[in-house]
Amino acid sequence: MNRTIRTISLVAAAAAMVSCAGKRNSGEEVSGEEIPVVAVKQVFAEDVPQTGVYTSTVQAYVKNNIAPQTVMRIKDIKVEIGDFVKKGQVVAEMDAINLQQALLQMVNDSTEYSRLKGLYEAGGLSRSDLDAMELKYNVSRNTYENLLENTVLLSPVDGVISARNYDRGDMFTMGQPIYTVEQITPVKLLIGISEVDYTKVHVGDKVRITVDAFPGKVFSGSISRLYPTIDPATHTFTVEVIVGNADRMLRPGMYAKVTVRFGVNRSVVVPDEAIVKQVGSGDRFVYVLNPDSTVTYTKVVPGRRMDYTYEILSGIEDGATIVTEGQVRLKSGVRVRVEQ
Repeated sequence: MNRTIRTISLVAAAAAMVSCAGKRNSGEEVSGEEIPVVAVKQVFAEDVPQTGVYTSTVQAYVKNNIAPQTVMRIKDIKVEIGDFVKKGQVVAEMDAINLQQALLQMVNDSTEYSRLKGLYEAGGLSRSDLDAMELKYNVSRNTYENLLENTVLLSPVDGVISARNYDRGDMFTMGQPIYTVEQITPVKLLIGISEVDYTKVHVGDKVRITVDAFPGKVFSGSISRLYPTIDPATHTFTVEVIVGNADRMLRPGMYAKVTVRFGVNRSVVVPDEAIVKQVGSGDRFVYVLNPDSTVTYTKVVPGRRMDYTYEILSGIEDGATIVTEGQVRLKSGVRVRVEQ
């Protein structure tokens, strides 16, 4: 019986030794605590485009209200909402009674001025009398030209009629314009950019525009004007962007996103799953794998996000190996086993 017990004890001891050896070979601690298994990735510096995306609303390049200077009856309406008009095209005509009277007065003054000028040249009229007649003629001519401009209404720009507030026969009361015409080739957008990027933006820089109305469509524009002051409340400055819009796809009021490029940085780029946010603060960290298979909890300063990666402004050296999976069980100084 004793021999049997000793045999069993030896077998058990041998099994325990085999088990310990197996744990060492499999990467487990003899104490029973497993070495964390992690996935890692070597990261390198890349050229990272520095871009900003801003929301805006498409606006007409020029917006004009068309109306006469005085109360008049509308004789004729020439165009409707949605019509495209050319600069100088007649869009409405007002009652012409005053215009006809002004024309008769101007013709009469012109005839009289010509007659008196002949008398003056023949020596039969004083210079002061001729000057008085010339002044009277100039006044009547200016009156006629002003009435003509306010009786036959012309479009001041190439554009589209976006509003019509009266019908034929209505009395224009000066409360609202008869028409609103908007120039949409080109269009403009206004965006607010942070003051920290003020020196990175220049007139002529190209930008990309997308609108919800045309998913997947990208429009090209350029910066045409930088406003000279910074808004003290938002610490932004206004930038005007112009888009040619030759196909007239962009219309005033459309919601748009404008992507502005500020240049290129040479920065280390890491997968977003490698970044750990410290609870209770806005600090970001990554675990860096050391040559001795330990990890170091390293604070980093993220820059721009690009799909599923982050630019790192500081904290990681070019060529470093970082942990991308398995961070939950880690702390600085812990030895890890890299997943094969």
